[in-house]
Amino acid sequence: MTGVTARVAGWLGGRLMVLGARSGLDVTRMQVLPKRFTLPLRREVLDPVPELATRRETEPVSRLGRAFGMNVWIVTGYHEARAVLMNSAAYSNDLRPLVASEGSSEARSIGGLGFTDPPDHTRLRRFLTPEFTMRRLARLQPVITDLVERQLDELEAQGPVADLVSGFGFPVPFQVICELLGLPEEDRTPFHHLGPARFDMSRGVAGAFNSADQARESVLEVVRRQRAEPGEGLIGGIIRQHGDALTDVELAGLVDGVFLGGYETSASMLALGTLALLRDPEALAMIREDDAAVDGIVEELLRYLGVVQVAFPRFAREDHELFGQQVKRGDLLAVSLLAADRDEILGEGLERFDPHRPKVPHLAFGQGLHRCVGSELARMELRISFRALARRFPDLGLAADPTSLRFRKLSIVYGVEALPVRLWKAGAGDVDQGGAA
Repeated sequence: MTGVTARVAGWLGGRLMVLGARSGLDVTRMQVLPKRFTLPLRREVLDPVPELATRRETEPVSRLGRAFGMNVWIVTGYHEARAVLMNSAAYSNDLRPLVASEGSSEARSIGGLGFTDPPDHTRLRRFLTPEFTMRRLARLQPVITDLVERQLDELEAQGPVADLVSGFGFPVPFQVICELLGLPEEDRTPFHHLGPARFDMSRGVAGAFNSADQARESVLEVVRRQRAEPGEGLIGGIIRQHGDALTDVELAGLVDGVFLGGYETSASMLALGTLALLRDPEALAMIREDDAAVDGIVEELLRYLGVVQVAFPRFAREDHELFGQQVKRGDLLAVSLLAADRDEILGEGLERFDPHRPKVPHLAFGQGLHRCVGSELARMELRISFRALARRFPDLGLAADPTSLRFRKLSIVYGVEALPVRLWKAGAGDVDQGGAA
């Protein structure tokens, strides 16, 4: 998710801009998402709704309906999803034609790598990629370890029962990404509560875009200040190395994408991953007792949980046949990463979490041109966090009736609102505030 510039429009942009001019097209004003289009965002606790599996088994590329003069397709099979994600020649990610441009602020013009096509995508990504090499990331490992341990200290002080979401799941990735970007303490507050709202589709596209605008205004202010006085993190590094090679809006897009991708998704993985591990005590014990086990379990959690439920939308550049379906020029394709990663063409029992499962390929970080640039940082963070949590609290248990947990509804990034956990077994002097273990 980084800066969208003005040079990539092509025939698709022209076609949809004309449509928008005629009909007042602006998806950011849509306050209610029609139910038929919410299918890839609906869940039953940690699992997708059964209809996703049914579609994958019977029609892995299927039509959801029609909107704004285009067909909307959902892709649910693994091979079908991978084919779409890998084919940037056949599909555009440029979302700007669906957003009204009249009177737009600079914040609204910030897009992201996920919504950008080459050559802009290629030019902008090269500023970011060197910051996420394994060599550069190795410098962060002791920083992450220290942040995790300090947050566990705070969590322990709240015990014997604490909320793992607010006490661990969100603070850890938030602090890590702020350290990576070089955000001073005084610049962090505006970002703290805007992440979840930007993925929330329960108020339609309008609510998500309004939240995004607020966050992007803050990002622009940070970039402008660091342009004058570069900091020690990623923002300052890009400014020092590349200077005027990219505008404030483009740099803000890079920063916005790194922040959002590195904070919200990892926070959801830590919370939902802990819930999955609590439902499988053997897996939790494996992480606690065997250093070699954590890598495979993290990969299985990434595949099974599918916290990023759907990929950035793709728009067909030309009429073509896609696995038996006739896709028209301008049609929108929604790739269900969650459904694709449970496709049993990859192996048996993929609807279940299995800590012993041999590694299978997954699309949790996307694929192709738009694959998540921060995937290795996310893996590092998850490995360190789950291992430290399991070792600090060997008797960790759920401290609430599982049916009382509240999960995000219709969110592109799935998550749980709160996760009450019992940090240790109740003993003398302790008041066990929890419910079911």
